[in-house]
Amino acid sequence: MFGDFYFDCCVSRHLVIDFVLLSLSSLYYQDIIVNVALIWTDPYIIPFTFLSVRMIPTEDASARKREIEDKLKQEQETLSFIRESLEKSDQLTNGMVSILSSFESRLMQLENSIIPVHKQTENLQRLQENVDKTLSCLDHVISYYHVAKDTDKIIREGPAGRLNEYLVCIAKIQKAVEYFQDNNPDSPELNTVKARFEKGKELLEAEFRSLLTRYSKPVPPILILDAIGGDEDIEVQEDVTLEHLPEAVLQDIICISLWLVEYGRNQDFMNVYFQVRSSQLDRSIKGLKEHFRKNSATTAIHSPAVQAKRKETPTKKAPKRPGTIRKAQNLLKQYSQHGLDGKKGSNLTPLEGKDDVLDVEIDSYIHCISAFVKLAQSEYVLLTEIIPEHHQKKTFDSLIQEALDNLMLEGDNIVSAARRAIMRHDYSAVLTIFPILRHLKQTKPDFDTTLQGTAASTKNKLPALITSMETIGAKALEEFADSIKNDPDKEYNMPKDGTVHELTSNAILFLQQLLDFQETAGAMLASQESSSSASSYSSEFSRKLLSTYIYKVLGNLQLNLSNKAKVYEDPALRAVFLHNNYNYILKSLEKSELIQLVAVTHKRVESSYRELIEQEIQNYQRSWCKVTEHLTERNLPALMPGTKLKDKERQIIKDKFKGFNDGLEELCKIQKVWAVPDKEQRDAIRHAQKRVVSDAYKAFLQRCANISFTKNPEKYHRYTPEQVGDMIDKLFDTSA
Repeated sequence: MFGDFYFDCCVSRHLVIDFVLLSLSSLYYQDIIVNVALIWTDPYIIPFTFLSVRMIPTEDASARKREIEDKLKQEQETLSFIRESLEKSDQLTNGMVSILSSFESRLMQLENSIIPVHKQTENLQRLQENVDKTLSCLDHVISYYHVAKDTDKIIREGPAGRLNEYLVCIAKIQKAVEYFQDNNPDSPELNTVKARFEKGKELLEAEFRSLLTRYSKPVPPILILDAIGGDEDIEVQEDVTLEHLPEAVLQDIICISLWLVEYGRNQDFMNVYFQVRSSQLDRSIKGLKEHFRKNSATTAIHSPAVQAKRKETPTKKAPKRPGTIRKAQNLLKQYSQHGLDGKKGSNLTPLEGKDDVLDVEIDSYIHCISAFVKLAQSEYVLLTEIIPEHHQKKTFDSLIQEALDNLMLEGDNIVSAARRAIMRHDYSAVLTIFPILRHLKQTKPDFDTTLQGTAASTKNKLPALITSMETIGAKALEEFADSIKNDPDKEYNMPKDGTVHELTSNAILFLQQLLDFQETAGAMLASQESSSSASSYSSEFSRKLLSTYIYKVLGNLQLNLSNKAKVYEDPALRAVFLHNNYNYILKSLEKSELIQLVAVTHKRVESSYRELIEQEIQNYQRSWCKVTEHLTERNLPALMPGTKLKDKERQIIKDKFKGFNDGLEELCKIQKVWAVPDKEQRDAIRHAQKRVVSDAYKAFLQRCANISFTKNPEKYHRYTPEQVGDMIDKLFDTSA
């Protein structure tokens, strides 16, 4: 039978557990369900416990009881062990708390006894440090009062040979000055160290000047030529470095410069620098000029460093030197002077010595321009190491002025000399300007790069010189063309043999020289153009202008030659003269690039000259008409074999033979001394004339064959056709 019961109780935790265990051990139930609902209001109180027990059968009570008792026993043993452990833990905790409390008490006692000692020791150490610092400061301050005495010997002896030690002394003096200025500005020691500092600075500036002056030397001309490539036949494997100052000296100068900039508060040393270096730059360029005066333009003298680097290379075309235009200058000068004097043979002696000097001067000036650029670049590199950055451009501008002004003055002198020569109608002076102007324009990009940052007046000097040369060159070209047209020399200096006139050879030679300076000459002509296209002229535009100019000169020359030919009374000699000149012009044009240059604007120039040459050949051949007209059938009686001629008819035949013989002999005698320099033309003229005369003579002989018109036929029949041909073959040959 099952029964349920409920009970409530409010007990402590231990009482509840004991009550539950006692109830379970005394009741015999088949099953027990315990529901406990705990509502905690206090950690050690269980206010309510509700137990619900369901009764179990009695037959299992004993077994169940034993099992519960065993478990209960185990739980009781465990509970006892826990209680013992808790008690031991409490004992250990209490012991540890007691130990820590004792340690804390003792530590507090120790701290209370040590802290005052530590504070006292710290105060003593601070006092010791203060004493040491005070003594150090006193020593430091006292040292300022002894600086003047300690540095006196070194300052008086100067920085020579011991710059670093000298700068250390200067630094000590400077610190002493700063100390007295800040702490005792009225002390006499301040004046002493100030005076010593100024003295030291003056000696540093003097050392700067001394080092710079003593070790700055002009660059040898040989090294300059090596640096600018003065000899194009020598291949230099490495760039030639221009060393202006020894490395050790340079470092000392840099050191002094840095000190003067930072502490000296003085820029006078920069003026010293540009004055010394400017003088050396100018002396270097003047030394190069002197080198050219002492050595001929073809002499190659080079430094051992470059000679050691010579290589076997294919022969290169020699660069165009001013000396190559000497012949043209001589001929043009002689002709110009001759035309002005109006007297045969006046001023025709070439002054080779003066021309050699002129060549050297031109070559020297061209090399000096290149040398200036190279040396200025080298000077700027050196300057950047010594002069502060914000003063570099201004100092460099001042440094190059003297050498640049001398070069520009020399260029102006060349222009003035050319202007005076043009006024004397000496147009060869323009040939002097060509190589110089070309070189100036080629050098201008490097020139502009080198002068970046300098004053505008400095940058504009070279462009102004170029413009001046272009203007005077263009004027010379135009006046030369006019002089070819208006040459007054018609009676004097005319070749008696009808050969090429000196005016022709000079004009062609002048034009051939322009081929080497096409761009330069074209730029000269373009500079005088006022059209919009000229304001931004290109190389093609300049080439067209030069082509037009050459054609103009050739036209003026042709007109002048036609006028000069009128001096000859003999039309045949006049034709030979014009033929020779036209043929010389054409051949010269063909041998050079002049024909292609003229063809840029005038395509038919070659065919025009060939037509003129052929026309003059025909004019010459007319001179033989007075010989061949005796061989014609005009007034010749009817000639039949066996026919008896009348006296009048016989006389007509005799007159024809006599007229032919006399005319042939006279023409051969006169024209034998004439000249046709071109062998091809000479042979062609002879052959054509021989064919015409010989054929006519043969036909005349055939008509007169077997005709008895004289008792002495050998008197009239002097020459065979072969002999006539031989006589014509000896024309234009004085040696025959």
